[in-house]
Amino acid sequence: MEKLILLVDDDPAVLGVLKEALRPHYQMRIATLGRKALELAHLQPLPDLILLDVKLPDMTGYDVCTQLKKDPRTAAIPVMFLSSHSDVDNITRGLELGAVDYVSKPVAPPILLARVRTHLRLREAGDLLRDQNLHLESLVSKRTRDLEARTLELQARTTDLQLSQDLTIVALGSIAETRDNETGNHIHRTRAYVQVMTQRLAPLPRYRTAISEEQWTMIWKSAPLHDIGKVGIPDHILMKPGKLTAEEFDAMKRHPAIGRDALRDAETRMGAEGSFLGVAKEIAYGHHERWDGSGYPQGISGEAIPLSARLMALADVYDALISKRVYKPAWTHADAVAMIGEGRGRHFDPSLVDCFLEDADEFRYIASRFSDDIDEGSSNE
Repeated sequence: MEKLILLVDDDPAVLGVLKEALRPHYQMRIATLGRKALELAHLQPLPDLILLDVKLPDMTGYDVCTQLKKDPRTAAIPVMFLSSHSDVDNITRGLELGAVDYVSKPVAPPILLARVRTHLRLREAGDLLRDQNLHLESLVSKRTRDLEARTLELQARTTDLQLSQDLTIVALGSIAETRDNETGNHIHRTRAYVQVMTQRLAPLPRYRTAISEEQWTMIWKSAPLHDIGKVGIPDHILMKPGKLTAEEFDAMKRHPAIGRDALRDAETRMGAEGSFLGVAKEIAYGHHERWDGSGYPQGISGEAIPLSARLMALADVYDALISKRVYKPAWTHADAVAMIGEGRGRHFDPSLVDCFLEDADEFRYIASRFSDDIDEGSSNE
């Protein structure tokens, strides 16, 4: 079924641009007043996404968004704000009210269309995740009544569910990566790096009885969601081909919290607190923390940082170093290894650095196997 988008703006010129960009791909409803927008948002079928101007004649877009999010019937509809003001305070206010994105005027049609598609796909992935968890609850309730007679069937169903969870995690991670097309196979490499380190750590005495095999597996399987919060960072910051200003970097530093909150919100909406996304929330929120407490967003240190986030931090930095960016060339594997070693006890958990150094050649192999460009430095000494 073709997706339905509600456009809310009182400027005929802006509406013209929006309609021209979206009409070939989506159905549309149009409102020029906030009260009318609330009325149209409740009509069946409900909109799949709402583009909402901040300044309307009768009420602010923030007030409209607040009412939408308070109503269970419309709370799940993604809201993207439209405004000629793109300062951090305005963006932050909109995101705190529950919006998923903020589009600056004048609107660039190709960018608008790309971001609308991204958020529609993200909602579809969230719906899939909700359906999978509801399906799991149904299966568990049914199988407990007839466990002995249907053990083989239950095992097959469980395998299918695990596969669905894996696919959901990778799909959500891929959605985030589409916001930054320079990262290429980043999520595949970092997932493999984390898996290598978990396999090295699992047999050690300090972890052997403290962490189960299932928990280790969930750590590396959740790695692709570390940057899911990037879907909430404006394109002009995320895709800037150069060094960020202090204000832009402050906005970028919000993506760990955005990612954690998005995953937590997905659990809450599904009534599935404590689901398999628990480790993903740790990774999304904590992978920019540093061992010495100089990281963000919390500035915590040492083992106060979850082990999953500490593993992700090392894997993420290594891959950033050996990957080419518009603002830097790719480092060689040897230089990246030396840099990780220098960060022992400052940026990184010392025991994880030791683990990394033992498996450095495996990291180089993974970087080569999932290389974005076989000529990049990641395959060199």
